[in-house]
Amino acid sequence: LQKILILLHVTACVVAGKTLMILFPNAMKRYILKQGEKSRMNTNPKFSYENWGPTFFSFKYLLFVLKVKWKRLEDEAHEGHPAPNTPVVTFNGEVRHLFDFMQDNRPLILNFGSCT
Repeated sequence: LQKILILLHVTACVVAGKTLMILFPNAMKRYILKQGEKSRMNTNPKFSYENWGPTFFSFKYLLFVLKVKWKRLEDEAHEGHPAPNTPVVTFNGEVRHLFDFMQDNRPLILNFGSCT
């Protein structure tokens, strides 16, 4: 049921966005560029709007957003329920699942960080 609701919502958003792109191309370009500022896509001079802007609200865009949103459904964790068996990538680039790393009754500890 959740996947059907997501499908309907994303499809409606894509249809509305595509319609607005056709009716008001300049306004939608400004809107999409404004969204790009939030993700800092606009700061790369080699990554112009003409390269990525027209792909918004395309069929490929619809499929990508659906894939991401459906994947996130599987990764939701709720208090009092079992943890999701989320896919992870090893240092070798191999895709495994979180529970693959569990050993006997030992706790599994995840450590996240970054170096800049």
